[in-house]
Amino acid sequence: MLDVTWELATRKGLSAVTMRAVAQELDVNPMTLYRHVGDKQGLLDGLVERLLLEIEVPEPSADWREQLSLLARSMRAMARRHPDLFLLLFQRPAVTPEAVGPRNAVYDALRAAGLPEERIPRAERLLSTFMLGFAASEAGGRFRDGDPDGDMAFAEELIVQVLAGA
Repeated sequence: MLDVTWELATRKGLSAVTMRAVAQELDVNPMTLYRHVGDKQGLLDGLVERLLLEIEVPEPSADWREQLSLLARSMRAMARRHPDLFLLLFQRPAVTPEAVGPRNAVYDALRAAGLPEERIPRAERLLSTFMLGFAASEAGGRFRDGDPDGDMAFAEELIVQVLAGA
């Protein structure tokens, strides 16, 4: 069912994802879907999970700088592969257990950087929002005439400086 939802969203856009449309693609009664995913929100949660599962999660034993860098590179690559679906990450939280891997990896990196535990959730939100925004801008073509890799390297340097001073 999720594969069909993904394909429908890729082909026709997120606005085309409805219980009726997915049921039609599967050639089943729409009521059948409600027993499996609850409602359209369940379908969208599945899409969010699938997007986030494409982000490579680093080993916690890696240097925290490399952990954050790998997460950013992987998110940027995923955004370039799925520029339209990627925007769903701005609209929906990660709610499934499988979808929180990237967030937990950022938490681990921030702990390794020495950030106090009470500051980690807020710092994660800021870093994740930055990474999402940068990836969306790049996937949307904002950096066509620029140097996105250089811009990201500069941003990583700034982040390291800020965290080193925390």
